[in-house]
Amino acid sequence: MIVLSMAVASHGQTSTAKGQISPQQDNNPRQDSRSHLSAMKPALREKAQAMLDQKDDAARARLATEIAFADPAASMDFLLAVLSGEQATVVRRAIISSLGYHIDPKVQQELERFAATDADLSIALLALERLRRQRMHQTRGALERRIQMARAAGDQEALARLAQEHERWVSLVRGVMLPAFLRVTPATFSLKPAEQPIRVLAFGDFGVGSSIQKQGAAAMLEYHRKSPFDFAITLGDNFYPEGMESPTTARWKLLWDEMYDPLGIKFYATLGNHDWAASDSPASEILYTERSPTWRMPAPYYTFTAGPVQFFALDTNEMSEAQLIWLDQELKKSSARWKLVYGHHPIYSDGDHGDSARLIEKLLPILKGRADVYFAGHDHHMEQIKPEGGLHFFISGGGGARLYNIKQAPRAVFVQSRHGFCVIEADQTELRVRFIGTDMNQLHESAIKK
Repeated sequence: MIVLSMAVASHGQTSTAKGQISPQQDNNPRQDSRSHLSAMKPALREKAQAMLDQKDDAARARLATEIAFADPAASMDFLLAVLSGEQATVVRRAIISSLGYHIDPKVQQELERFAATDADLSIALLALERLRRQRMHQTRGALERRIQMARAAGDQEALARLAQEHERWVSLVRGVMLPAFLRVTPATFSLKPAEQPIRVLAFGDFGVGSSIQKQGAAAMLEYHRKSPFDFAITLGDNFYPEGMESPTTARWKLLWDEMYDPLGIKFYATLGNHDWAASDSPASEILYTERSPTWRMPAPYYTFTAGPVQFFALDTNEMSEAQLIWLDQELKKSSARWKLVYGHHPIYSDGDHGDSARLIEKLLPILKGRADVYFAGHDHHMEQIKPEGGLHFFISGGGGARLYNIKQAPRAVFVQSRHGFCVIEADQTELRVRFIGTDMNQLHESAIKK
């Protein structure tokens, strides 16, 4: 009891009737939060003010998430002040969940405090997980600095060894149980002779079990009956909200087998951020390959040929040094007429998530002047963006999850917030992409010629 009392006093906490500990409420916590408003930009200040004035806890939680992701550095002090005196569980969860991605000593201090003392166990565990992730990120930074040293010194042997270790740290940072033997990239395999044309289905962001997903799957089947696909590729976020628990879970039947097995083709899948959300999900999705007549994911990233195209399936959640080296080498070796790279996260996007600075820095330089097409999902809309360095960009994220907002940007050849899928056709002279809505109407068509 003496130890508990000291801990409570040191953290400014009070114990509950059940012996749990909850954050100590300030005399006027909202007034303390208001003192941080003047330091915020007008647009952010307006949202923060609305959050303080809002009476509905769920609405306040949504505003807290929007504020945190809009500018975590500028909103940090405000949100931490709210958090220190917040009674509503849903609001505490929203702030800890979103602000917990921002690495800062003050955030870490609060995460540690709430992990140890929050009366709601789910919030305590969430704070603990965000704290673990932050500290693993910081530790990985030492490895990345060592990688930079090896690259600068031209030490290829050290770089190769460090790259493999970096890939292990990708899993450690995310807290995912993905053993090394499931990360082994298979040798290039072939689905169809190079001289034959192909027709491929492509879509992402779908595994929610919604009526619109079922409508999309039915449209894919109808299209397939009229113009058969050779195979399909998925662009990640295969299963919401947290991937698949195991390769034997009953959700496979509902969210995959009943939806897509009727097409009778193989689907070569990639991992999205939701597929990485649960610790066992990536391994479950890889292992389901052995249980399904249609689902194929031999590794987190891999390459294969079909007709005149070589496909490079990426895991864009974390572009490990090993994956970047592998992609660079495989592109160099490829003699395919067309090189199509696909993954979950777009390099450029005019949707809610926008451009990826990480992929612009790490992935784009490897692809420009070498690959022909980059396909992605993540933003829930359909888009084609003007090419750069000979690389054409497509987003097909309308597979069934709720749609996102879009902005009409000059660089967009086509953009619509619509559910649907893509059809890719290729022969030796042309690669053609069609966007098809769930009503079977064609939304857009683009042809790339060689």
